Amino acid sequence: MKITIVGRKFTVTEDLKQKVEKKLSKLDKFFDDEASANVTMRSERNKEILETTIFFKGTVFRSEIEDEVITAALDKSVDIIERQIRKNKTKLEKRFKGGASFDALPYAADDSEEEFKITRTKQFKLNPMSVEEAILQMNLLGHEFFLFLNEDDETINLVYKKKNGEYGVIEPVL
Repeated sequence: MKITIVGRKFTVTEDLKQKVEKKLSKLDKFFDDEASANVTMRSERNKEILETTIFFKGTVFRSEIEDEVITAALDKSVDIIERQIRKNKTKLEKRFKGGASFDALPYAADDSEEEFKITRTKQFKLNPMSVEEAILQMNLLGHEFFLFLNEDDETINLVYKKKNGEYGVIEPVL
């Protein structure tokens, strides 16, 4: 697995890089060499935040952990990603059909052959609007996200509210 480590308002020492690589190497048993991991460490208000994102054949595994100590956050992060894999073992095996090995994991109690249950389908007209208008509309509706047609480039975008109260935009890459 290729690993990229970034520090934002955080100094990443060589020792810490080695710890990250060692911890993430535990996940190598699930992925082949195509997998890549991005690890971002940052410090905010007396907390250390570690974001781990693994990309593998179009699937994204992600965790974001806040802790007082970054190494504790690293341990929790690897556990979360392994739990995601364990929980979805059957579905992941079907999706990858080789290239990934989940044989090392026992089947989880909630792992089943059932498909995801969709309980509601909603349709609405996408109106062209700016990002600011979309955020306003989202807030007026009291939603955490809002899908809209961006008036600038006529692509479908999604705005969302982040945990810290800020906003994000997801734009398609074709």
